[in-house]
Amino acid sequence: MALAKTKQLPLDLRTWGGNRKRAGRKPKGARAGVGHLKRPRLSRHHPVHVTWHMMPHVWNLRSRRSFRVLSDAFAQGCDRRGFRLVHFSVQGNHLHLVVEAPDEVRLARGLQGLAVRIARRLNRMMGRTGKVFADRYHGHVLRTPAEVARAVAYVLGNFFVHALRRGERVDETVTDEYSSAVVAETGPPLVAPPQTWLLCVGWRRARLA
Repeated sequence: MALAKTKQLPLDLRTWGGNRKRAGRKPKGARAGVGHLKRPRLSRHHPVHVTWHMMPHVWNLRSRRSFRVLSDAFAQGCDRRGFRLVHFSVQGNHLHLVVEAPDEVRLARGLQGLAVRIARRLNRMMGRTGKVFADRYHGHVLRTPAEVARAVAYVLGNFFVHALRRGERVDETVTDEYSSAVVAETGPPLVAPPQTWLLCVGWRRARLA
């Protein structure tokens, strides 16, 4: 008896792997989007401008209560193992920092330690647990006196920048009390003295030029 010939039917085989457009884990958080690429190498001669955004549920940082919490974290984490917090500006939902570190590893560790201190204190104040920072910090390495001068002016005057964008009238001769422009007369220091030439001397020369 002759066997019937078999015919192979086409199969719709789906492929799930491989390099595909818009594939991979999507960023999370309301302000997610800071790239997860490897951080660039950092020279001990170059300060870094850091921007950090908070999760939407975090209370307004520009309040007396929140700022006391942040000040405590700054005081304990501003000068540790080569990491130095030199300038800061506290906005409603984000922070601007100007920091120094010998290399990219100690920069990351110093910011990680500072983040842990901030998160623990803010969560304790709010009576909750969980994530506080919306995403990884954004860091911009400052390599020239002009860059540093612009960054310092931007950080210390950041409240006035945002106020003007909102159409508010502000007195730019007044110092922002939620920034390192205000030097505390009592209590522990909130920032560390700079050690890079750019933050000690270079930025001032660029500002006067």
